[in-house]
Amino acid sequence: MRLLTIGAFARAARLTAKALRLYDELGLLAPAAVDPHSGYRYYAPAQLDRARLIAALRRAGMPLAEIRTVCGLAPEAAAEAVDGWWRRVSADTAARGRAVALLVDQLTERSTIMSETTFRYAVRCETGAVRDSNEDTAYASDALLAVADGMRGPGGAAASTAAVDALRPLELADAPAAELLGTLADAVAAAERTVRAHGTGEHRPVTTLTAVLRRGTQLALVHVGDTRAYLLRGGELSRLTQDHTYVQSQVDQGNLTPAEAAAHPQRALLSRALGAGAPVEADLALRTALAGDRYLLCSDGLSAVVAPETLRATLADAEDPETAAGRLVELAYAGGAPDNIACVVADVVTG
Repeated sequence: MRLLTIGAFARAARLTAKALRLYDELGLLAPAAVDPHSGYRYYAPAQLDRARLIAALRRAGMPLAEIRTVCGLAPEAAAEAVDGWWRRVSADTAARGRAVALLVDQLTERSTIMSETTFRYAVRCETGAVRDSNEDTAYASDALLAVADGMRGPGGAAASTAAVDALRPLELADAPAAELLGTLADAVAAAERTVRAHGTGEHRPVTTLTAVLRRGTQLALVHVGDTRAYLLRGGELSRLTQDHTYVQSQVDQGNLTPAEAAAHPQRALLSRALGAGAPVEADLALRTALAGDRYLLCSDGLSAVVAPETLRATLADAEDPETAAGRLVELAYAGGAPDNIACVVADVVTG
């Protein structure tokens, strides 16, 4: 059998001799023979496929421990293992990307100094075209924006109303801005206790809740479920919340694409909601109010029907919140309005 020197093999495999020595030490690619006197390594041409696979996986960023596992599999199983690894990497990268984007946004906001702000707002809560009841609740003031979507059926409307009502005492509370998140977390815990009191067992209602509480130039955001919060800033629309749904968890894990999730029959199945299962953990975030920002809070009766780019264009083109809210509701009805539509549009203005 003709053997190649380590230098010739490295050139053929597009690796370095140093890399080949490392792979030998790690048990990934042992030479076919080693000179007993000089210790010089020799490789068989048949080892080139394995060497090239290792090199390709290293360029893709796969850890050496996982490469060892992949190299021990048959081609079809190896392909499945590489695909599964990349799905996990993609989901983790997306999650880290969202965290970095939020951090950049927060650091940018901290560099901006502005005068006292307030909200100028509009509220719409409409019954869907094929619905005979409306379990959504929408509310706005110069200190609080909130949307809740109660479970369809008995108690759903009471649950969504109770969730929003539990936050309304915070409008008049004099807690300092530094305590906003803690204050809001306590209020959400109280809201969940109130929702749970509206029923028992299988008849216990549940509701989503997304709200923004303002103290001066500080905004505290709370979110549970699949109601959403968006921010239009400088003509760009950003989604501030992550849906707590089964399909979103599958997207995060790389098992579904966003397009597949949007058409999935279980897209409305919640993984978190007030009143469901164990005490819920709400998502909380602190933001800085900037004059010119426009916020949209809405139920999935709007976000599931109107495409993000249409949301952006509508919010950007409308002169005031009332006009924006009205056009968004019209778009939901134009799309069939299969669910109830609740939305709050609020502009940050200097007071």
